Amino acid sequence: MLFTILLIGTVLLNLWTIINSFFLLPLVSPKQSSASPKVSLLVPLRNEEEHVEGLIKSLKNLTYPTVEVILLDDHSTDETYSLLITETKMDPRFTIYKGKELPKGWNGKVHACHQLSQLANGTYYLFLDADARVAPSVIEQTLATMEQHNASMLSGFPHYPTNHFLSHMLVPLQHMVVQLHLPLAVANFTKRPLFTAACGIFIMIEREVYESIGGHESVKDSLVEDVHIAREVKRHGYKMILANITPAVLSYMYDSAKETWEGFTKNIYTGLGRSVPMVIGLSLFYSFVFLLPVGFVFVALIEGSWLYILPYLLTVSFKIFVDARTGHPLWLALLIPVSILLLISIMISSMLVHLRGRTYKWKGRSYE
Repeated sequence: MLFTILLIGTVLLNLWTIINSFFLLPLVSPKQSSASPKVSLLVPLRNEEEHVEGLIKSLKNLTYPTVEVILLDDHSTDETYSLLITETKMDPRFTIYKGKELPKGWNGKVHACHQLSQLANGTYYLFLDADARVAPSVIEQTLATMEQHNASMLSGFPHYPTNHFLSHMLVPLQHMVVQLHLPLAVANFTKRPLFTAACGIFIMIEREVYESIGGHESVKDSLVEDVHIAREVKRHGYKMILANITPAVLSYMYDSAKETWEGFTKNIYTGLGRSVPMVIGLSLFYSFVFLLPVGFVFVALIEGSWLYILPYLLTVSFKIFVDARTGHPLWLALLIPVSILLLISIMISSMLVHLRGRTYKWKGRSYE
């Protein structure tokens, strides 16, 4: 009976993901137009010296004719600022500022983005993380996609080139979680705030809409400000869409296992609404759907009935489908039980940090 339920569940898992994926909007090719609204590309940087050269090289290749690039050094203790000066010299599109002191009650990145918005002059704001790299035509594609869908905000999860085991196991799961849990038809074709997702690595938003929702100041203490801004956009009656930006945007999100663990620990429990029942429920769900099939693999080996391997193969096919659409190595799918075990562990760890009254650590700052 248990095996039958699991088998049916993993079949439905694949069918749901395939159907749901049709509503993850692609970036469209830009149309020829004489109108080119000014775009302010805004990048906060804190101790990003290893990313400065690649970032600036990528931004210099942008083909959009009316873009200003504003870079804000958020009290870096490394060579970020001096490298920014060196890499951007002789290019008038770039302006560099040093950030102000972090006020009490603000998240560091949120305050940096708030300062950037106050310095910007564009009709649209494109918030980009320092570890991102973009295709030359990404602005044209994004604006065309927003125009096609009459959207005021667009975000998406990039392709993640990973270079160490923990990053391989965890970072691409962001795509899996979105396509598994978020009904994308509701997210992209309604204005219901509950049904939305966003990624702060890449957010394009109309300036007027950004200002009408109160900008980053409206989410100043949030650890998941990207999602909260998206919800504010919808709550104010505007349309926000989630797109598959992987062909045009990539992100070297975490450079080490330590950064990966700290980054996920900081965000995941807050992203779940700091709900203990949610952590417990998801842990049980993931254990049943993704870990239990491993047990039946051992049953197959003992009893010699290869039918018992089918649920595991179906979870692998589910992950292969997601990874193929988002440009990640397909071999990762074979290790989906390992990824899920790590995900459950980090959800529990993140929850315990909060329940024990400790603070989350990120780039030399502490957050409650």
